[in-house]
Order: sequence, then C-alpha cells, then structure tokens
Amino acid sequence: MSHRHFDGGRLIVASHNPGKVREIKELLTPFQADVISAGDLDLPEPEETGLTFTANAELKALAAAQEANAVALADDSGLAVTALDGAPGIYSARWAGPDKDFDLAMRKIESELGEKPDRTAKFVCALTLAWPDGHCETFEGTVSGLLTFPARGDKGFGYDPIFTPDGHDITFAEMDPDKKHGMSHRADAFSKLVAACFA
Repeated sequence: MSHRHFDGGRLIVASHNPGKVREIKELLTPFQADVISAGDLDLPEPEETGLTFTANAELKALAAAQEANAVALADDSGLAVTALDGAPGIYSARWAGPDKDFDLAMRKIESELGEKPDRTAKFVCALTLAWPDGHCETFEGTVSGLLTFPARGDKGFGYDPIFTPDGHDITFAEMDPDKKHGMSHRADAFSKLVAACFA
C-alpha cells in the first residue's frame, strides 16, 4: 500500500494543548517541517464527535488542514483503563473538565477503580496527517503499563503521573522526556507515520 509523502514546508499541529504541541514539535525536529500550532493560528477547535481515537484524529486534522490550507497533523490520544472497560478512553480530556484539571481526572480514576485489583491500562494514540484536499494518513500506537497511586512526577502532562509503563518502576512524569519520547504511545504511532510519510 502506497502512502502520500510529506514534502516539507508548513505543518499545522492541530492542537491547542501546549504539552502535546511541545511533544509533537520535538518529535518533528529531524524533518523539514515549519511547525506551527492551531492555537498559534487561532483556528477553531472542532467538536470531537468521533467514537474512536482514529475518527477524532481525522476530524481534527482535516478541520485544521482545510482552515489553514496546509498539511496538518492531529493526535487523538487517551488512557484506557482495563477495569473501567477502557474508560476514560476517547473522553480522557473531558474527564479533566473545562479547566483541564488532570489532578481532578486522576482522582476520578482512582475513585472509580475503588477496590478493583486490576491496575492495568494503556495509552492509545491515533495520529493523522491530513491535506487540504481531504486525503488522510492515520496510524495508531499504544503503550501498556500499570496505574500508580498517588500520582508521582512533574515532567509529563495529562495522566503521565499515574502511568508506569511495563518494564519500568517510574511513571512517565518521573521519566526523562527523551526516554518517554522513545517509548510512548505517541512515539509508537509517530514511528509508523514517519516510515510511511516522511522517510
């Protein structure tokens, strides 16, 4: 299957989340991309009406690509907790409320888990590269781990302080960012995207 190639130039990161934009910018450093965020351009945030990470990533990427008339990259990602039937999943940001209070969201997960013994979870990321003509390339990545309470670390964002990836004894928020970038759900999806569209 052939993929459409990104040939450099302006690339819109279709996000208003500074932590996510920073992480994607760092991942894009080796490529000939003039990266600017949707927030910097004051692009509207489309309502995320998709029922999957992929549907929401495509919706956001297409909206930004067509609004800015440039190639856009969108990410839809979240935490899927096994004992909560995959919640918060695509609603991960909504669990943090209008103020994006992830301390509140992490406490909610701990409360919902209660005495359930299963603490396994995974981060899921769908990355979509979209062109103004409506063409999309989408790739999904995951990383599995265990939930850790209380929250630990201050280097990450979102749910990073309660997520300990398999094979490690520190949370994403305690981990050196370069190490996290090398193994995260976003890195997994990004490596597939790069192999298909940037290499």
